[in-house]
Amino acid sequence: MSAGRRGPDPREEQVRRMLDGPHPALPPDLAAGAVRRGGRRMRLRRAAHRTAGWLLAVVLAALLVWVGIEQPWATEPAQVTPPLEGW
Repeated sequence: MSAGRRGPDPREEQVRRMLDGPHPALPPDLAAGAVRRGGRRMRLRRAAHRTAGWLLAVVLAALLVWVGIEQPWATEPAQVTPPLEGW
């Protein structure tokens, strides 16, 4: 026997026996319930994405209005005029 190859793995044999054995009966409405739950989940996800998109658009619009009114890039006018000397 080579060093890399050993005998059959007992866990693998156990899994094979489990898969070859009788399978449990599934409920007749399993597929219909899965479709119903999947549809509900898809509708909720779509609604969440739409809500997030609208919220992002409202935040962006508010930001643009604020930037247009406040103009944060402009420097504030000086409150005190420097003294006029040397004329």
